[in-house]
Amino acid sequence: MATIQIRVDNSIKTAADTLFNDLGLDTSTAIRMFLYAALEKDGMPFAIKRRKVNEDLHEAIQDTRDRSNLHGPFKTAKEAVAAMLND
Repeated sequence: MATIQIRVDNSIKTAADTLFNDLGLDTSTAIRMFLYAALEKDGMPFAIKRRKVNEDLHEAIQDTRDRSNLHGPFKTAKEAVAAMLND
C-alpha cells in the first residue's frame, strides 16, 4: 500500500474534513474515491473549465480599464449612491 502526501491550506483541510464527515466519509476515503473515479473515466472525473464571467460584469471591467462609460466624479458618497440608484 502506498502513501500520498499533499500540502493544502489548513482552512481547506478543515472545510474538506467537515464536508466529507457530513457525507459519512473521512478525507482519505474521499481522495481514494476521486482516484478510482479518475481511473474509471480515464481522465478527470469532472469537467474542468474556466469560470464563465457574466457578460455585464465583463463589459463593466473593460469599461473601467478603458476609462469609458464612467459616471462622476462625485463629490460625496451620497451622490455616487444616488447615481447608481437612478441607473
